[in-house]
Amino acid sequence: MAVKEKLASFHTLVLIYMTQTGVAVLSLGQLLAVTFGYNGWLALPAYATVVTVNLLLIGLVHRMGRGQSIFDIMERRLPKPLLAPLYLLFISVWSMLACLVIMEYVLIFQMIAFPTTNSIWFKLVIDVLGFMLFTKGVYTIAKASTVFFYLTVWMYPLSCTFFNNFNWSRLTPFLLQGGNYQPSGIVDIYTAFLGYELVLLLFGQVDRSAKPVKLAIWANVLVLLSYAYICFLVLGFFGLHQLQQMQYPLIDMFAFIKFPFIERIENVLYGLLLFTMLTTTSMYFWASNEASGRLLPKIKPEYRGAALVAGAFLIGLIPDTIGNVDQWLTLFSRIEIGISFGLPLFLIVLLLIRREKEASAGA
Repeated sequence: MAVKEKLASFHTLVLIYMTQTGVAVLSLGQLLAVTFGYNGWLALPAYATVVTVNLLLIGLVHRMGRGQSIFDIMERRLPKPLLAPLYLLFISVWSMLACLVIMEYVLIFQMIAFPTTNSIWFKLVIDVLGFMLFTKGVYTIAKASTVFFYLTVWMYPLSCTFFNNFNWSRLTPFLLQGGNYQPSGIVDIYTAFLGYELVLLLFGQVDRSAKPVKLAIWANVLVLLSYAYICFLVLGFFGLHQLQQMQYPLIDMFAFIKFPFIERIENVLYGLLLFTMLTTTSMYFWASNEASGRLLPKIKPEYRGAALVAGAFLIGLIPDTIGNVDQWLTLFSRIEIGISFGLPLFLIVLLLIRREKEASAGA
């Protein structure tokens, strides 16, 4: 029997970082400007702190369960009639998030580069790429994500050229003033950090020397630094009032870079975002496929994965505009926030109940 390959620490760190980073970065600066106003990027550490608290809860599950799979923890403590609806919830939410992330990317890409091309063909191609990646397993996804990371990380030093048009006067001494502080906007910003919760499914997938939750915390720090740097640049480049009127300020900012050999570098930026988006969607499809394997263990993973992608593809045809996709994505992202906090708490309760029963039996 072949030995199952485990994830090394570096690959796990990069995988979680790439899963968290996605298309949301394009509009994050605008969301911060609208919600928090001047120097809204200073609110990002608060979001990273909430993520860290959530990861500490997940770490408690890992410690109490001694590294067991979350599916094993639930199946040893819950009857099958209760597990089925729970698994169906995970399958539905994770597969729809994967689908909607693709749809958002495709519709934005179509809008800025190929307005006359049917978006269905773009989505179909990306779905096939995602299927080919996630059905190979999380080890292959992590290796591909590492390559994707090296292909995209060079954009950060390139962005230093924006400091030529950076104006410090746009970063006024007013801190977090001029925003509307709408609860919906506050929650929408948090969804840009989602993806870290899938570390729950990496228990047992990493090397013994690697600590998945600790690596997820470090990945979250990298995401925080990345988001803060980008939003700081965008705010100093455009200013608050101009930024509040934009939809995708990061694309507009890259449009100012001119090279003699590249006419529109913002298209290059958006093409490179395909790699981070592909990691995110592959991980959510993989998580959904893992949950479906618990319901239908006799069906091969490739067949289950094909059914998930096909079902999500058909449902994804319903929201046909960016506005509709954003509404759907907002709904499922908020459900996922509930899962990211609720599932670890639920698992901790199950582990505590089991310990009490074992202690009573021992007495």
